[in-house]
Amino acid sequence: MHAELIAFTENLVKSLVSEPDMVKVQEFLGDEEIIQLEIIVQNDDMGAVIGKSGKMISAIRVLIQAAAYNMGLKRVRINVDSF
Repeated sequence: MHAELIAFTENLVKSLVSEPDMVKVQEFLGDEEIIQLEIIVQNDDMGAVIGKSGKMISAIRVLIQAAAYNMGLKRVRINVDSF
């Protein structure tokens, strides 16, 4: 699996939310070239992660894509969900 990318994503999202202990990042198997990450946060923290007009999640996606590129990975698909 891609433990470094998952740890980077967790640290990034934990710095944004009010309940960092509730953040989970899971990797799902997809196509060989695509890594699928699912970020799970508390329902109250969804607004902080998505941001106004989706600008925060867009910035998070750019940072994760850049980190993945530096790790030699091609594409990352990111989904955000709450519980």
